[in-house]
Amino acid sequence: MSKIKGAVTINTERCKGCALCVTACPTKTLALSTGEVNHKGYAFAVVKNDNCIGCASCGLVCPDGCISVYRKKIETPNE
Repeated sequence: MSKIKGAVTINTERCKGCALCVTACPTKTLALSTGEVNHKGYAFAVVKNDNCIGCASCGLVCPDGCISVYRKKIETPNE
């Protein structure tokens, strides 16, 4: 048996910290950095947990194209 899991990558140097991705994420996988900024002086989006389901809502709403979402198949033992 297998299930689909998502993986998010964020180009933190291009991120402006608008938080649209944080709002769009149904699983609350993303958050804005706290206490850290990129070279432009913006707080940036970070992955805060491993709950991504691969829906790509965050990548679709990102105005700067900073987010890529990948889907991967995870093999689970038969129950």
